[in-house]
Amino acid sequence: MGDFYQNGIITTLHNLSSRSIDEMEAELLQFSKIRPMSLVLPCLYSELEGPALDKIVTELAKVRYLNEIVIGLDRASEEQYKHAIQFFSRLPQKHRILWNDGPRLQEVNSVLQNQGLAPKELGKGCNVWYCLGYILAQGTSASVALHDCDILTYDRNLLARLIYPVANPSFNYQFCKGYYARVADSKMNGRVTRLLVTPLLRALKKILGSLDYLEYLDSYRYPLAGEFSFRVDVINDIRIPSDWGLEIGVLSEVNRNYSTNRLCQVDIADRYDHKHQNLSVDDAQAGLSKMSIDISKGIFRKLATNGVVFSTETFRSIKATYYRIALDFIETYRNDAIINGLALDIHNEEKAVELFAENVLKAGLHFLDNPMETPFIPSWNRVQSAVPDIFASLCSAVDDDYQEFA
Repeated sequence: MGDFYQNGIITTLHNLSSRSIDEMEAELLQFSKIRPMSLVLPCLYSELEGPALDKIVTELAKVRYLNEIVIGLDRASEEQYKHAIQFFSRLPQKHRILWNDGPRLQEVNSVLQNQGLAPKELGKGCNVWYCLGYILAQGTSASVALHDCDILTYDRNLLARLIYPVANPSFNYQFCKGYYARVADSKMNGRVTRLLVTPLLRALKKILGSLDYLEYLDSYRYPLAGEFSFRVDVINDIRIPSDWGLEIGVLSEVNRNYSTNRLCQVDIADRYDHKHQNLSVDDAQAGLSKMSIDISKGIFRKLATNGVVFSTETFRSIKATYYRIALDFIETYRNDAIINGLALDIHNEEKAVELFAENVLKAGLHFLDNPMETPFIPSWNRVQSAVPDIFASLCSAVDDDYQEFA
């Protein structure tokens, strides 16, 4: 059970009473008459063969307040797409699968490439972007939730709590970020948030001072959570990063577009576990190594747009300050783990911090060498301006795939 403490400048909605899911869903069903709700599920085909997604679909089949479920399917052949149609067929809600590797959606992507508007990097960001475009094209939803498809501890409470703040007509929130304790199997997880993001933000505050953007990011309890919800208007102007900086990038975008009293975070789970990325010490283009570089670059890039001037010496100072603060955090997490009877491997924690410290500097130097790099996918407002019939093409591609192969 959480406490009621409000930290930082973002409203925190806690889980104080273990409220009945039936009671909350009954409210959401009433809200859905005013604000129809959609869910976005970005997934890889491989996740259909894993243990998490089958349980997620079983839980979602019990949800009555959703108007639509949009599934973004990556890395799937024709036969695998057909299997995905069968896999998700038990969902009673209206649902559609975006077969991102299929010829029809690839043709849509080619049209955007010719205009210089297509995502430049494949991955979750690209998948989410097309799903959100499809929801805009449908024009039937007022509130949208998004969560990952590898959540091993999933139950439908997570979705209800996640979408409630943007579905309740008496609330004024445009965007809501989910958070949870990253504890499972008697271990403390969430290394990138614990050992990179939080100590990096504290290091940047120490060197640059208490900037509004740093205070804003530091207000989120779990900034890298893949679960968030928003009013549909948010989609129009938001630019989604195509790399591992997706979650930080989305937080930066809503901060740019909305005042902080329109943003919130909500406790959505007592426990949360999903598949874990490798540290990838020897490969900066994979795993947590690439993730740490992309996230660091995203933060530096945003600070630069706010007027912060960086130099090689600045990034060396940031690296040194980060490293010291992160090592101190390891001691804090160790003590927190011990009092709760959890396991924490100090050696592996320090290995992660050493890698992240090197990558903070790499990210900084990369930024200095490529100051104009923009990994953001254009907003749908811009895309529709350049290609007025893009929504019709997107809907036709998705629906024609379904009609042919269902």
